[in-house]
Amino acid sequence: MTQRTDTPPTWDERAQLTTFLDYARDTARAKCEGVSAEDARRAPLPGSPLMTLCGLISHLRWVEYYWFQVMFLGEEIEGPLAEATDDDPDPEMRTAVDVPLARLLAEYEEQSERYRRLVAECELDVEARRPIGDGRRVDLRWVILHLIEETSRHNGHLDVVRELVDGRTGA
Repeated sequence: MTQRTDTPPTWDERAQLTTFLDYARDTARAKCEGVSAEDARRAPLPGSPLMTLCGLISHLRWVEYYWFQVMFLGEEIEGPLAEATDDDPDPEMRTAVDVPLARLLAEYEEQSERYRRLVAECELDVEARRPIGDGRRVDLRWVILHLIEETSRHNGHLDVVRELVDGRTGA
């Protein structure tokens, strides 16, 4: 069972931000524990055919990649996000049903560890190398806050999908 806490080891800003991001990540993983391979790929919401447990975990993984590597570090976009189009804006969710959930979770955790090191090495006021849509450059603090919000919002989706595919609630 995934262990998680929202209480930081110290009360400085960095510890609070990173603890909440890890708590949200751990919650996403906890919501996937014990689900069958078949149920992890099911899309129970008729109006949301990409809304699967696999799709949501893949989306969370690639959203972090986008904000840390593409926007903050300024790297070129790779992976399924490079294939996004107006007709297929979330290819990371569509293609995830072909990948075992255990692999998606392992990749998400491996990447999270890499980003923990990145965050530990940078000041929170460091600006992203790429500007957002309005031309401004967000700082690392904003990226972390945005990922807390994004991950927490999708944890609600994971709740709903999990309950619909196999009846499990909580986590």
